[in-house]
Amino acid sequence: MDTDKPDALERLDLTTEALAGLRDIFAAEEPLATALERVAVTASRLIPDADAVTITRLGRHEPDSVAWTDERYLEIDKHQHAADRGPCLEAARSLRPVRASTNDHREQWPEFSAAAERIGVQAYLSVPLLLEAEGRESELVGALNLYSHTAAAFDPFDEALMRLFSVAATQAISNGARWQQSRDQVRNLEIALASRAEIDQAKGILMAVHRCTAEEAFEKLVELSQRRNVKVRQIAKEFLDSVLQDSS
Repeated sequence: MDTDKPDALERLDLTTEALAGLRDIFAAEEPLATALERVAVTASRLIPDADAVTITRLGRHEPDSVAWTDERYLEIDKHQHAADRGPCLEAARSLRPVRASTNDHREQWPEFSAAAERIGVQAYLSVPLLLEAEGRESELVGALNLYSHTAAAFDPFDEALMRLFSVAATQAISNGARWQQSRDQVRNLEIALASRAEIDQAKGILMAVHRCTAEEAFEKLVELSQRRNVKVRQIAKEFLDSVLQDSS
């Protein structure tokens, strides 16, 4: 029993470091892609036998890989996604961790097993990722996938750690999603304000040239927009660009 203590203590130290890394993600204002990447990197540091980590997105989308620590292992994910079966999809859809050696499910997931063997992966651990949403059911994100070249990798202790980690990681992912949504909203507002300014400038020039009202000037822009099947703001921008070019 005593001989196990150093390993256990070391693994607990790794867990503490990983959770500290997650706290850094919580505090950061980062795009969703950056948050996902940091979650994958932190998970790889948490489990010593993990040679690579990927994150599979499911939810309302077709399965795809949205973060990874080594792009060579994306080939394994791609074969699972294309075949619509494999441990990452099983973990996501069953909402339960899937841990086994590559040889255990050769008949059940032949595409995954073949791709894993080509890269030298001998063991894997996939855990589901869920986002908690206020007032409604949790939203499925996908799965966090760990791959190892060690056949004896990923024991029940690792599985328990990753289940805890996935709960904490989803908060980091949720923060990233909210940050991205807020940034997109601000960007859309900036575009809308810029478009309004260009439309108002174009109207002003049309009013001066054609001696018409603001409403009549806007109608001219709308008419041209409909005729060319492009947005009014694009018509206004092109009109202003042509005026500036003529005056230069």
